[in-house]
Amino acid sequence: MMPNSSYKPSIALTIAGSDSGGGAGIQADLKAFSANGVYGASVITAVTAQNTQSLTHVHAIPIDVVKAQISAVLDDLDVHAIKIGMLFSSDLIAAVSDALKGYRGQIVLDPVMISKTGNALLQEEAVDALKELLIPQADLLTPNYPEAMVLLGLSPDTDLEECKLSAFATELLALGSKHVLLKGGHGTGDTCTDVLVGNNSQLPTTLSAPRISTKNTHGTGCTYSSSIAAWLAKGATVKKAVEESHAYLHQAIHFADNLRVGRGQGPVHHFHQWWEQ
Repeated sequence: MMPNSSYKPSIALTIAGSDSGGGAGIQADLKAFSANGVYGASVITAVTAQNTQSLTHVHAIPIDVVKAQISAVLDDLDVHAIKIGMLFSSDLIAAVSDALKGYRGQIVLDPVMISKTGNALLQEEAVDALKELLIPQADLLTPNYPEAMVLLGLSPDTDLEECKLSAFATELLALGSKHVLLKGGHGTGDTCTDVLVGNNSQLPTTLSAPRISTKNTHGTGCTYSSSIAAWLAKGATVKKAVEESHAYLHQAIHFADNLRVGRGQGPVHHFHQWWEQ
């Protein structure tokens, strides 16, 4: 491409919390956007102090500042898809829901509830607001298994039975999103299985991959949902976006041990295709 040529990229927006360690949250989202070929914009909802070993502080961004960020981005940028991650409180959920009421692009909602280190990232009383306000606005809901159990009113420690993933995903679909991707990575078997359901003749569909033995899986949920948003921003169907992102995430986990970042649970390798292995 000549230096003076012009290119209009597809644009995706992440509305999520910041991870100072760079492995999850806004930082992972922007890396996944870039790795999957779209321009990334961001709205920061919270600042966390965390690394690969622990999360020590969470500071919620004032709601008027979050709304101002959303307005600033959507007033100027042609955003094709939005990924929503950590929202923390019911008031913030209500504000984001209201700010996006006129938005006509694709929305991927990742209901972030607990960090990899076990810290709560969504207040317990905010779950109902998430179900009532934001889930019905989503084109795709992407919970992991413990998050799905909470949304269904069950214990997050409910044993994962892969044979029931499709049934649970269908129950989640009744909450109002157009599609649900229920992720089964919290299982213990040799294979990880995800289920995508929706009101589509091509669905449901199951995506499976061999489980990779690594402790470096920080940011997998953020990376997966952001990659999906990137593909949706490029015009892919939900099924195509999920399939491409499933393959991308598998490789990002596969090459995670090639990175030596921190002394705890490290990040996946977002740029495994480009960085020297």
